[in-house]
Amino acid sequence: MKTILLAFDSFKGSLTSREVADAFEEGLRTVIPDCEVRKVCLADGGEGTVEALVTSLNGEWVEVEVLDPLMRPICARYGLVDNGLTAIIEMAVASGLPLLDESERNPLKASTYGTGQLMADALARGCRKLLIGIGGSATNDAGTGMLSALGYRFLDAEGNSLTGNGESLEQIVAIDDTRVLPELKTVEICVACDVTNPFCGPQGAAHVYATQKGADESMVRRLDRGMFHLAEVIKQFNQVDVTTMPGAGAAGGVGGAFGALLGASLSRGVELVLEALHFDELLRGCDLVVTGEGRIDHQTMMGKAPSGVLMAAARHGIPTIAIGGSVEWCKELEDGGFASIISINDEQFPLHIAMRPEVARENVKRTARSLLL
Repeated sequence: MKTILLAFDSFKGSLTSREVADAFEEGLRTVIPDCEVRKVCLADGGEGTVEALVTSLNGEWVEVEVLDPLMRPICARYGLVDNGLTAIIEMAVASGLPLLDESERNPLKASTYGTGQLMADALARGCRKLLIGIGGSATNDAGTGMLSALGYRFLDAEGNSLTGNGESLEQIVAIDDTRVLPELKTVEICVACDVTNPFCGPQGAAHVYATQKGADESMVRRLDRGMFHLAEVIKQFNQVDVTTMPGAGAAGGVGGAFGALLGASLSRGVELVLEALHFDELLRGCDLVVTGEGRIDHQTMMGKAPSGVLMAAARHGIPTIAIGGSVEWCKELEDGGFASIISINDEQFPLHIAMRPEVARENVKRTARSLLL
């Protein structure tokens, strides 16, 4: 009897990771009815990560009223797993760019305060580990909003507390941690961070990402000055040089806030997800792994979920097949190490039809049947 692990990312705009796995299993059992099938929902640390982990780990959802990037009340949710001891939080649900209309986007004003509120709620519920995805933010506040919600105070020259947003960065002269939530001293924080941009400078948070968040050239320069300034204040506060920290520029400097002030570890998203899923344990005894995502191309080998699955399975000597809604062949894929890479789509279907859930589901089933005959 074969043991096959199905570990898919979602086929975005078409099928969830669970729907892909269920359809593949259905097709698979028509040709190998007595095989053992293990299924796990995957993501790469970006959109959909919380849902994938909560689903795979049989967790629960928590809804909280928090403040959006412009400090307006919204309802956001996060996941609890491991009997409530681990919270899985997606920054974008509280501080994400999609929460703002295009006319509202302004990283001078936007704050990560709501993300800090989600973290504070998880700590109040007794969580001892936080897994946090920080993609898709609307902010460039270097995490000062988030940290303010956790009890940090950022003070100006007169000793007044500043609002945690981009325009206040240049005014910060001191950091006060006397009111920080005590639970932060013992909680483990793991951050999914797939970029290596520095905190500030030409490749830093402001210059690389602030434009897409609504900044014009003068805003970018002002934000970058603020990041340089805050880096010096942090160095005076705890002797940590955030400018040398890879990934500190992620999410408008939130990566630096996590690393320099919260002692968090920054990991590639897919690595964090696979560790949370105890993926190596799922691989034990498997004969084959099937993974995939909506589009397989050169980016697949740059930290996407299928590449993480491939590397993990290779450590155990297990062959890995990848399937995708579409496949764009390139040298990176040819040299990647997959046993096979297959597009589920029949070329007779145009993309808008192939992406219909009912069509994609049947194509996944057909691929499974033909793959293992």
